[in-house]
Amino acid sequence: MKKGTKENGKMNKIVAVILILGITAIIYASYMLFTKNLKETTSAASLNKEQISYELISTNIINIDDMIEQNKTSFKEEIIKQEIDLEYTTSYMEDNNLPKGMIQVLQEGIDGKQEIIIKKTYENNELIKEEQIGSQITKSSVNKMVTIGTGAYTSNYTPKVGDTLYVTSQLLAIRVEPNDNSEKIITISKNNEVKLLSKQKEWYQIQYQSYIGWSKAECLTYLNPNVQQVEEESQSQYTKQQLLNKLSFNMQLNKPSGLSLEQFKKIFANDSKDKKKIFANNAQYFYYAEKQYNVNGVFIAAVAIHESGWGGSAIASDKNNLFGYGAYDRNPYNSAYSFSNYAEGIDLLARVFAKYYLNPPGTTIYNGNKADGCYYHGATLSGVNVKYATDKNWANGVYYWMKYLYNRL
Repeated sequence: MKKGTKENGKMNKIVAVILILGITAIIYASYMLFTKNLKETTSAASLNKEQISYELISTNIINIDDMIEQNKTSFKEEIIKQEIDLEYTTSYMEDNNLPKGMIQVLQEGIDGKQEIIIKKTYENNELIKEEQIGSQITKSSVNKMVTIGTGAYTSNYTPKVGDTLYVTSQLLAIRVEPNDNSEKIITISKNNEVKLLSKQKEWYQIQYQSYIGWSKAECLTYLNPNVQQVEEESQSQYTKQQLLNKLSFNMQLNKPSGLSLEQFKKIFANDSKDKKKIFANNAQYFYYAEKQYNVNGVFIAAVAIHESGWGGSAIASDKNNLFGYGAYDRNPYNSAYSFSNYAEGIDLLARVFAKYYLNPPGTTIYNGNKADGCYYHGATLSGVNVKYATDKNWANGVYYWMKYLYNRL
């Protein structure tokens, strides 16, 4: 019994040793395989990491900076407040006791002030859009009142130094210097008699009793209000060919067209395009605007036709506004000015063009006023187009109608 037990124990020990060695071998083999796989995985991961890193660096250097530089666009908006003149309107009345076409001022117009709110949009620091989004009147304007002669006779007499003149406005200021801001010496009344001492553009130096100073020429006349006038021969006007010779796309628009009152009426007479007869019934006001503000009246008429479609637009029909004046993009119909009649709008836009678009800043314009010139880029159609209209073909459209009107002479 004891001998067999010893042999069995010895056998068991041998088997145990063999099992331990086998397990150890398996563990070792597994470890070596794991280590090999780990190295391969780490090496692959390291390689991928290097490749990814290389690609990112390559993109940063070659593509992204270039793309940012090439496609960088900066938009910016700003809201500003600005005080500008509130243009007065002009009321016209007819008087058959005055020579046909004669203009006499009964009340001088005075601009008011208004505060406007403007939104400006910039792209890469360049102004690309400017829109008025609101306004508020801070000082009311005083409207101008004008009498237009409709008598059966005409007069082209120009007062000379030494002539006796008569005041046509209800009140007339005599000033130290020939400008509206100069100090008043005295204010005199309608029909007062004065003597003409010298002339300086739209101003006359006059003597009233012992007072000597400057007054607006448009408020004085050589016609004695107490003497009945007789017919005088009218001065001949330019012929159609002479006027057409002056017409060109680059003509200076801050000079009168040279058309007579009758010629302005002729270019609109019996025109089938003028379906509502708006232009035929208001032709004289383009002439009066030309005479008072030294602008080309045919140009003013052509703008009115172009902007209103011969008076067919809603703003023209409902608000007597042939130019869309005051309409800004956000609310064009409601923001557009309303006028009592078409004459008011024609008169105002002639002044606006003379004051802001057709003359350099500081230029002496109507009534001795100075041009603001903030939108001046030359007194041509192309120059006006720069700031007056975003449509680059606006100038061509207006010139088309100018040629059309000139050829109806």
